[in-house]
Amino acid sequence: MNETYTAASAAREKQFTQVAYDEFDARHHGSIHVPIYQNSLFAFKSYQEFDHAFTALLDHHVYSRGNNPTVTYLEQKLAELEGAEKARCFASGMAAISSAILSSVKQGDHVICVHQAYGPTKEFLSVYLTKFGVETTFVDGSSIDNFKTAVRPNTSLFYLESPTSGLFELQNLRECAAYAKLVGARTIIDNTWASPCFQNPIELGIDLVVHSITKYIGGHSDCVGGVILGSTDIMDQIGYNEYMLLGGLMTPQTAALVAKGLRTLPLRMQRHEESGLLLADFLSRKPYVTRVNHPGLSSHPQHELGKSQMKGYGSLFSFVTNEPLDKMREWATKLNYFKIAVSWGGFESLVTANPLGAIAGYEGTTIVRLYVGMEDPKDLMADIDQAWESCNT
Repeated sequence: MNETYTAASAAREKQFTQVAYDEFDARHHGSIHVPIYQNSLFAFKSYQEFDHAFTALLDHHVYSRGNNPTVTYLEQKLAELEGAEKARCFASGMAAISSAILSSVKQGDHVICVHQAYGPTKEFLSVYLTKFGVETTFVDGSSIDNFKTAVRPNTSLFYLESPTSGLFELQNLRECAAYAKLVGARTIIDNTWASPCFQNPIELGIDLVVHSITKYIGGHSDCVGGVILGSTDIMDQIGYNEYMLLGGLMTPQTAALVAKGLRTLPLRMQRHEESGLLLADFLSRKPYVTRVNHPGLSSHPQHELGKSQMKGYGSLFSFVTNEPLDKMREWATKLNYFKIAVSWGGFESLVTANPLGAIAGYEGTTIVRLYVGMEDPKDLMADIDQAWESCNT
């Protein structure tokens, strides 16, 4: 057993305790789950205490738009798991993403973003922010040279997503973080695919990490949320500005649901990793598949980079085929265990099929994205085969 494997295994084992253990809190009467504080406001015994709370609103419970005990508990748990000094939870993944970006740019600034980033993120950067004079250049993030070519004197932000959630391309996070610091830019990464269990970008020099809590962290397809994580200095700036002023807060009910889901996150991610790799390898051997996009496969062009900056792999991946779109959508319809739906990260397996388009290095007609849930992988494999046979009889 090599030292790298031993360190990764030890880090994973630590996560089980991080999410499962809480010290006894007499205020909650020993409650195993943090209570849902269904409060819009909090009262004080004296005006002296009231005035003191207003000197540091984010450190006191005054009004739930700023701080709620149930949400605060979740934020502390997520920060510990991600290895960040502080976290702030939002009403959705996009609320977290847009707030993180807005905290990092001003009028006239320039952003460099990976060209395979999440669609709404790209729209926010390329359309919405233009009315404030913020320009964005989209680059192939697989090489640091593309960032160096695109950088300008007014570049204030590198926006990363590694792996991306369509083609599953990676960026070298250490190189991106180091170069961004050299040119005076901030780095933000969407770390949803790997989860805090399998990738901790702050350790690699990244400034801010965002997650769609809706996905793996929530884990049960029953809530929508987002989180930003980073240093205390940056997170307090976001807390007093984008969080407080835009008002995209997470409700205590959502925080309570997510906190329960978080208890099993490392265990679920272990299952997702194993099942996802089995299905990716299974599909890579099918004659109708021309390419499987999963960084855990040795055939992935950035497989070694992935091993150097991730501790494991999520179970969302895609494959490319020369089969026509209509046929692959018929195939998807005939699947029993894979539901046709957006999003991912829950217990159920999902599928979508779309035109591939003109993408350099990709030969094929259709791209199919699969999310592998908690079902028995053997059942999922049999389902894939029966649907294909049904389409060809």
